[in-house]
Amino acid sequence: MDRQDATGLARFLTIADTAEVLNISANQAYALVRSGELPAIRIGGAGRWRIERAVLESYIEAKYEETRRRSLWNQSDFASVVEPVFGQTRTSTTWDSGTTR
Repeated sequence: MDRQDATGLARFLTIADTAEVLNISANQAYALVRSGELPAIRIGGAGRWRIERAVLESYIEAKYEETRRRSLWNQSDFASVVEPVFGQTRTSTTWDSGTTR
């Protein structure tokens, strides 16, 4: 039997539980796990994915921080700076590596 805390959630969540917490589909939650973006472990003979609640909460906090930083960057004076691409030149809508053909 899974132990639960005051929120009623067990320590380890299934993909479906995780999807519900994030308000996304189970397929989207599974994609986050498979890509490694959301750390998870495989448990049991069938190898079912489980996400530790604390890891999920850390993931959510990291996403908030990422959004906060992106917002600050977009508000900064550097947001309009074009990132240089070394060894390439921009011509109309294509990139040229600078090599002769």
